[in-house]
Amino acid sequence: MGVSEKIEQAFIENDNLVHSRNKSIFRILREPRDSIDVIVVGDSLSYSAISPLELWKDQGITAYVCGQPGQRIQETYHVLETAFASQSPKLVILETNTMFRGAMENGLTNLKENLEEWGTHYISIFRGHDIWKSFVIDKEYPEENYKGFAFRCAVQPYEKGAYMFETEQKVQMPDAVIEYMESIIKLCEKNRTKLLLVSTPSPLNYNYSRHNSIAAYAKEHDLEYLDMNLKLEEVGTDWATDSLDKGDHLNLSGAKKVSQYLGEYLSTRYDLPDRRNEKRYVGWQKAEKDYIEKSEAHLKEMNINEKKAN
Repeated sequence: MGVSEKIEQAFIENDNLVHSRNKSIFRILREPRDSIDVIVVGDSLSYSAISPLELWKDQGITAYVCGQPGQRIQETYHVLETAFASQSPKLVILETNTMFRGAMENGLTNLKENLEEWGTHYISIFRGHDIWKSFVIDKEYPEENYKGFAFRCAVQPYEKGAYMFETEQKVQMPDAVIEYMESIIKLCEKNRTKLLLVSTPSPLNYNYSRHNSIAAYAKEHDLEYLDMNLKLEEVGTDWATDSLDKGDHLNLSGAKKVSQYLGEYLSTRYDLPDRRNEKRYVGWQKAEKDYIEKSEAHLKEMNINEKKAN
């Protein structure tokens, strides 16, 4: 085993050595082979809005969120490559905000990012570039995390009202996104995995022009598209209690509602097994118990903080 492989194995065994942005890459490798049925990818909206243990609790779906802050489409592709190395998911959910990242950048910038991501993905010592801090100055990055979902418990209401105003306008996606989306579609097809595009509620990131662009792309490529920004009432989103930071991300309260809605949506449209009674998943049952206890405590605290703020 070479130096790079040894470093990667160290990351997998102890992800406290890994910076929070890259934890999901190594944590998915720690899951038992072929145990995950749904992989979620995307930027911070993905791990703020979709809670795998809500899907497990209500439907018995085994999902894992491989999101990263600011995840670009190049990273999305390589994260999926990593996940497919040990998992055979039936479904990939792509949170669509990443499809608009890089819109203001030129071709040279995109080439630079492509080369950087290639090196980061294929050379472990770059992918975990913070490891030297952990070894040399005993620096670690502990973080509470549940199958890729992060508890985000602040409450800063969104107060600017409706934001999905119907129009025929579209927003152009960056060339790099078009290129890598084609690769992502082919990667999913190669692994016999369906691809679902999902836009989670976010007034600061979504509008009807973006909806039109994603809907047109989905239709052209025969993909299913779920835009929850058009289904806020059905989801139950309350911007007074469910916003983390004034309409950018959802907090825990908002994520529970999105995840419950998504679970029902998936159970009626996809053939995803209920794993709750399978002996292989006893670890999920233990994780569910811990998740419920901590999420209820966090929600209680959020409610107290909200009353104090009022």
